[in-house]
Amino acid sequence: MPALTEGRHPGEAIMSEGNGDISRENVTVAASQTIKANGLVARKAVATGIVATAAANAGNAAGSGVLTLADPAVSARVKDGVYNVTCIEPVSGGAKFEVTDPSGRQVGIATEGVAFDGEIKFTISDASDFAAGNGFTVTVEADAEDYQHVAFDPDNNDGSEVPVGMSIYPVATGSGETKAASVISRLATLNGNNIAWPDGITDAQKADAVQALAERNIIVR
Repeated sequence: MPALTEGRHPGEAIMSEGNGDISRENVTVAASQTIKANGLVARKAVATGIVATAAANAGNAAGSGVLTLADPAVSARVKDGVYNVTCIEPVSGGAKFEVTDPSGRQVGIATEGVAFDGEIKFTISDASDFAAGNGFTVTVEADAEDYQHVAFDPDNNDGSEVPVGMSIYPVATGSGETKAASVISRLATLNGNNIAWPDGITDAQKADAVQALAERNIIVR
């Protein structure tokens, strides 16, 4: 007789979760996705629906330049909250700025006069010299409905490489189609042997994914 292979059962990777539905969240899965039961998911911002506002710091040197947001002003990786853009190398005509996200993590270095294309998108004008510590804030107003979930893909660089949870059931969407899905998004323990990891994932990528989940209080055993 031919060998029979049993597929993964929905939720079999869940070892423990919080009382009630505290660990679960209903999300919108983006178009053209194939997510397996117990497959990890990431989330991407729908950039056209997000408001971003730039402001110069009160202590900036007199006559220094301005930060002009691009259109759209954010990428699919953007987070809700305040980004800081701080001068770290006050070079005339080409000052360098550290860009940090709302958690304080560095997400890039911007150069005066050169378009910055990261989680936020902007150009700092070439005007009078900046002083070290001068800078700007970019306030991003993103709500839950401004994000859609996609299959975790460790080889991408568009936000889908950072898992934020695990889909309990399989989900497939067509072109231009979205669907609701139930995911484990917090306060849970998962069995790593039963997670539907992407084909070809490396040990290093898996370790990064486990760390990203731990930051959301999802522990992989």
